[in-house]
Amino acid sequence: MITLTPDDVRARFGPLFSMKYLAMVDQKAGLAEIREHCRARGTIEWDAANRVRAGGAIQSCHVEGTTMTMLARLGVSPAKFGAAGLEIGGQALEGVEVDGDEVVTIWSGIAGAGVGVAACLTQAPGVIRAEYPTEEDLRIGGARVCRVRIVSPLYEKVTIGIDDTDTREEGATWVLALKCAEACTLGGVEYLDMRLVQLNPAVPKKTTNCVGSALNFAVRPGRVDALLEYVRDFIESEAVSNDTGIAVYRGIAFAEESPYMKRVKTELLTLDEAEAEAARMGVRFIDSNRRKGRIGALGAVLWGNKGVEAAGLYGETL
Repeated sequence: MITLTPDDVRARFGPLFSMKYLAMVDQKAGLAEIREHCRARGTIEWDAANRVRAGGAIQSCHVEGTTMTMLARLGVSPAKFGAAGLEIGGQALEGVEVDGDEVVTIWSGIAGAGVGVAACLTQAPGVIRAEYPTEEDLRIGGARVCRVRIVSPLYEKVTIGIDDTDTREEGATWVLALKCAEACTLGGVEYLDMRLVQLNPAVPKKTTNCVGSALNFAVRPGRVDALLEYVRDFIESEAVSNDTGIAVYRGIAFAEESPYMKRVKTELLTLDEAEAEAARMGVRFIDSNRRKGRIGALGAVLWGNKGVEAAGLYGETL
């Protein structure tokens, strides 16, 4: 086994194009979420297509611009790997393992895709070290196959839903949520993204558009409480409404899809209904107000990791 740091890889092959690498794990669900950010959209799209075709540990994958998000199973799974063809992929994620407070992902690539996993991804910010089985795996390019184990810090995923921070006269929930996320400088916390979630516009007690906000974070072990305290204090100190709700879910995926995903966009719900459904889905509230903002905060959490449909009316697609 040959072990190289990202600096070692960069010194050996020169600087390449990976800009970020991060792995989150939900051990209860047996899942990992891996995010990669590249300077070029084309490489991300080609890698995504090939990894999905190859199978292995990957369960699903989507691309937004130059960022790829993969959902993968924990453990090692056989992949259909080789030169890209109808039934095999030129690059594969073969396994995901947790080792203490580190995550090990196991990769294979052939030809240019081998350069991608052996020389490019291994020097991304967020990688601790790369482990190559043999010297042959460091001979990149041509028609060669390269294999590598990429080691990165263990993170868990935390989704926070926020609603009802504003009034008809002042404020905007999405602005406050985004300011909160971008001001966060806590060690062991990585802000991932923010999503606006359209709720039921027919709700009578609303400001104008009836939109909640979801914030997604990757959090190192032992840092979740500090993040939640920071978010609650920031939001409640800046909110201009007494109805503010803040909901939290720790995990990559829900065990089942909640019927409230549809209901929060199409029906008038009560606070009691929202609190009961939150308890059933493993969502908890951290706000101090215990008022109607919890309904929209729950909706924001439920939709916080869906696609662009979260921003639309129910059933609306682009």
